[in-house]
Amino acid sequence: MKRIEKLLSTVLFFAGVLLMATPANAQCGKFTEASNPSDAETFHVLYRQDVKSKNFDAAIENWEKAYAAAPAADGLRDVHYTDGIKILKDKLKKETDQAKKEVLVKRVVGLYEGVIGCLESGSIKLPKTTAEKRIAYHLGRQGFDMFYELVTPYSQTRATLESAIEKGGMDTEYIVLDPYARIVVHQFTNDKMNKEESRAAYAKLLEIADHNIAAGGKYKAYYEQAKGSVEAIFAQIENNIFDCDYFVEKLRPEYDADPDNPDVLKRIVPILKRQGCESGNAFLDELEGKYAQYASAENAKRQAEFEANNPGMMANKMYKAGDYTGAIAKYREALDAETDEAKRGGYYFSIASIQGRKLGQNGQARTNAYNAAKARPNWGRPYMLIGDLYAKSSKNCGKDGYTRGLAVIAAIDKYRKAKSIDAEVAEEANKKIGIYNGSIPPKEDVFMRGKQGGKKDKVGCWIGETVTVRYN
Repeated sequence: MKRIEKLLSTVLFFAGVLLMATPANAQCGKFTEASNPSDAETFHVLYRQDVKSKNFDAAIENWEKAYAAAPAADGLRDVHYTDGIKILKDKLKKETDQAKKEVLVKRVVGLYEGVIGCLESGSIKLPKTTAEKRIAYHLGRQGFDMFYELVTPYSQTRATLESAIEKGGMDTEYIVLDPYARIVVHQFTNDKMNKEESRAAYAKLLEIADHNIAAGGKYKAYYEQAKGSVEAIFAQIENNIFDCDYFVEKLRPEYDADPDNPDVLKRIVPILKRQGCESGNAFLDELEGKYAQYASAENAKRQAEFEANNPGMMANKMYKAGDYTGAIAKYREALDAETDEAKRGGYYFSIASIQGRKLGQNGQARTNAYNAAKARPNWGRPYMLIGDLYAKSSKNCGKDGYTRGLAVIAAIDKYRKAKSIDAEVAEEANKKIGIYNGSIPPKEDVFMRGKQGGKKDKVGCWIGETVTVRYN
């Protein structure tokens, strides 16, 4: 019994659909042509209120009556068709019976075809240009719905989308681009479109997108997004449909129009090479020659900007090249621009190291080492440097073992200072202390001078520090 009831329900549904799909009036009938114009307009007003509030379930009954009585409404609008598409698409989303879904799909397609027919015949009276744009709009929307919601065969959807592009031209709506690109890639992959057709479709889609992006306006961002989608979709087959000769022919006019524009060169050269153009191709060779000149000048400009903005890195480069004076000048530039004290300490240390180890400017080196220590209080490396300078100078800081030994004591004091504040240099400091301990003043030299351990004495030469006397 339940099975019979279900069968009867399905039969009644189809019967209702057929009745509603074939109104008594002509396909483009108007209110004035209805058997009861007043009722037709009442049904129109009632369902429109529900559609505006998106209450499609409540709207469907009165829409069916309004549409059956006057598909073209007052003959100036296509609202009965567009509202019907919305209502039936909403019903389609909720329907679970496959047979009923298929009927609804056919009805939606039928409404699209109906409104296009009424516009083409002039039954819905609009200015010619407006009507043509409206036809292209409906074709685009139909194709979009056929691809994403109605899920019609690709061959049918492709034909509709191609009609939308043919009618719409550069005004084709952005929603057409993505589904058509997907269909082209699918059809090419399945040997239902050839290379030339696929290339032409791609070029047309990009032409539409670029035209509308250049025009600006409120839909610019949508066309930009659609273009990105098209390019990403076609990336799946681009190596199979595009070749060198095609791109040479396509891009030469752009180059000829502005042959000295570096932006044109930067865009075209990579495309040609990516598409298989090789050295020996006259067009590519010409562009690459110009591009190489541009790139060289551009790289020099960027390098100059980089050097101006990164004096610390340039100082290191100059140091490695042996330009010590130039390196110091760059480090000073870096100091002038830097506010971070830790980094400033690093620059001071680098200056001190060059002055002391490469230029023999010991006094200046010590000053900058102390500047580094002040900027980074717990860093032992500046004191290690001063100790090294003292140790190296000890051979010339005195005439005998005692005076030279005082300089060694000064060096050892710096090593001890370094390890007391910085554990990272402790091992190195201890090693150097062990080495130089054997060079502090001999005991007999201390006594011969009437000195005593633990007393203060001043180191000679440039060191000039006062140290506590120790002896071996």
